[in-house]
Amino acid sequence: MTRNELADLIAPRIAAASTPAARLFEQHGYFIVDDLLPATVADQIAASFPSPSIMMLRKSLRERKYVSAQMNRHPPIIEEAVYAFQDKNVVSTIARITGLQAVEPDEHLYAGGISSMDRGHYLRPHIDNSHDMERHRYRVLNLLYYVTPSWREEHGGSLELWPNGPMGQPIAIHSKFNRLLVIATNTRSWHSVNRISEDAPAPRTCVSNYYFSPRSPEGADYFHVTSFRGRPEEPFTNIVLRADAAARGLLRKLRSKGLIPTKHFYKR
Repeated sequence: MTRNELADLIAPRIAAASTPAARLFEQHGYFIVDDLLPATVADQIAASFPSPSIMMLRKSLRERKYVSAQMNRHPPIIEEAVYAFQDKNVVSTIARITGLQAVEPDEHLYAGGISSMDRGHYLRPHIDNSHDMERHRYRVLNLLYYVTPSWREEHGGSLELWPNGPMGQPIAIHSKFNRLLVIATNTRSWHSVNRISEDAPAPRTCVSNYYFSPRSPEGADYFHVTSFRGRPEEPFTNIVLRADAAARGLLRKLRSKGLIPTKHFYKR
């Protein structure tokens, strides 16, 4: 299927869930749409997902997962699925639900694209980079479309939201097959992915997009890099990751001046 055909399925499905989605987003900064695509289409995307061996492994104290933004290395339907979420009708439908202004997709897939998380993989609590690659627009939404058939909650890999910060208690959201999860990204949107269990039957796969806006979602200017913290039971890890965030903030300033290039975007 083409991105236009996929978008023609996605936009009305999201619109049909708009009332409860808008209420949930207003109260908690996220919304969910289950059974986003017909099962046969979702199955086709899942079956076409590339092997982790041709993706980039991010492995550090912060995270462990495979990622790729280089869509031309993968089956065509994967690229079509990613860019279907950038269709103007899909973008405008999601913007109406969230109430955000001047929402724009990112054709360069800066920090977006696809991801695969295998046994033992995780993301520690973090807030996402506040801006786009050129630091011209604010990152305002994170779209996560999960495509691992028969994925159960006990397999781990749930997206965790930390409404009271990384020292509080998280809200876990199951990475259910054919589920779209949209979360706000701002100065308070701490989130993580809990560890994939050792008995997970397959990697947890996800299609991801970020939306941006020239307008601050908080009504005031701010900037921060992607900043990780330890979990509440990890005080030493928390200290190390705070220092790590400070160091990477300096690197980001150099990168914004063109001195250090970024790597995670679609090089056409």
